[in-house]
Amino acid sequence: MDRRIYLSMSGAKATMQRQDVLSHNLANVTTTGFREELQSFRAVPVRGDGASTRAYALETTTGYNPAPGPVNATGRALDVAAQGNAWFAVQGLDGTEAYTRAGAFETTAEGTLVTRSGGLPVIGEGGPITIPPNAEVTIGDDGTVAAKVPGGPSTAVGRLKLVVPETALNRGADGLFRSPGGDLAGEPTARVTQGALEGSNVSAVGTMVAMIAAARQFEAQTKAMQTAEKDEQQAQQLLSMN
Repeated sequence: MDRRIYLSMSGAKATMQRQDVLSHNLANVTTTGFREELQSFRAVPVRGDGASTRAYALETTTGYNPAPGPVNATGRALDVAAQGNAWFAVQGLDGTEAYTRAGAFETTAEGTLVTRSGGLPVIGEGGPITIPPNAEVTIGDDGTVAAKVPGGPSTAVGRLKLVVPETALNRGADGLFRSPGGDLAGEPTARVTQGALEGSNVSAVGTMVAMIAAARQFEAQTKAMQTAEKDEQQAQQLLSMN
């Protein structure tokens, strides 16, 4: 009986972890540049005498869905959508270089270009990008940031550092991505679209369907545990009667 209980418990635990991931994805269905979090499990046989037929479900490396999200025009000069597999480089709160697909930027009182969410400095090829006061900003398709002050010409003030990772990035607890091999070099051929933002690549309908399926699976696993416990109690009663 214990085999039924523990195997059902293992499956129920895995299903709860899946529900957590699905809930997190659904909560970010409208988050700019969000990458759907993926979760997978592997069957691990239990070693030992009398346990060779048992296999438990264990969580494996969590990745993300690299598919691009929908690009929506905003008309805002500091909104930029990365094309292809390009990523924006920003400075995380821990001071390290990190990458994001969220291209909603703004300027601080000092004119530094930062992310709208979190106020993280946007990294340019030559360091932080500073926008002159009251300047009209344009961002070219190659990431070049130009500023035009009233009565003056348009002048380039920097270029966004755009990276194109060859391997999957690692998502951190802060929601930013980092390269397992260290900082990446800028890619000169990477392109962006000004006046637009990339949305989340999470499918709200697909995620809700998956949550319903996971809930039903969890219910079936808990019922299996209850049935196993009931059968064991009945077996003990029969043994005591004999």
